[in-house]
Amino acid sequence: MLAEITHKGKTYSVNLSNPIDISMPLKASKDAASAWYVDPLIIEPVQTEQFTGSVALGGSVNFNNIFFNPHGHGTHTECVGHISKEFYSVNDALKTFFFTAELISVTPEKWANGDEVITLKVIEEALKDKSAEAIVIRTLPNLKDKQHKNYSATNPPYLAAEAVKFIVDKGFEHLLIDLPSVDREMDEGVLAAHHLFWNYPTAPNTQKTITEFIFVSDEVADGGYLLNLQIAPFENDASPSKPILYKIK
Repeated sequence: MLAEITHKGKTYSVNLSNPIDISMPLKASKDAASAWYVDPLIIEPVQTEQFTGSVALGGSVNFNNIFFNPHGHGTHTECVGHISKEFYSVNDALKTFFFTAELISVTPEKWANGDEVITLKVIEEALKDKSAEAIVIRTLPNLKDKQHKNYSATNPPYLAAEAVKFIVDKGFEHLLIDLPSVDREMDEGVLAAHHLFWNYPTAPNTQKTITEFIFVSDEVADGGYLLNLQIAPFENDASPSKPILYKIK
């Protein structure tokens, strides 16, 4: 289904029948991707003396409780409230849901201390003169175990502060990455990339978002897309999300 979508004065032709889902599901399984030392997500039926929330167990409907952490389980989108003393909700940060997006693939540099870092040089070489409202970063090698890995205590790759400043200066408002965080796993709470992206605490930008734990398959080519970024309407600093890319014709 071809559609003409007008966004900020420009018209884009996209095929709505070919969505590219770059989210990872929230699954009640040890096989699901996770980070930050969280236990596996739990989905279980409500059970009381008068009610069983499982048809398989004799109930009339399936009625489950879900226990999860948006930052530790699957794809999520967060706002400046993730690092602020003040309360900011991601549900207030996103008021429109379509954005132009540039997908890039990068290989982190290996530093002497053993870290793998997405540096300014790496980002500059991948972006060149391209810009959009959102940047989608796929790290290489793009192993499929990203969809199942427990990242806790593995020191995953992360963005160098200079790279984030470049992304901000280029005007990107939404940052999506296939890692559990844009910052180093253990950095003594500095969170330099988060602070730079949201300009916190100097002048917090409450409309920009960071989406972590995406997965972009190898079949999806680098280039320009239309991004549909949807969240569950939690009044919280972060929410599970479902980013969808549409190739621009």
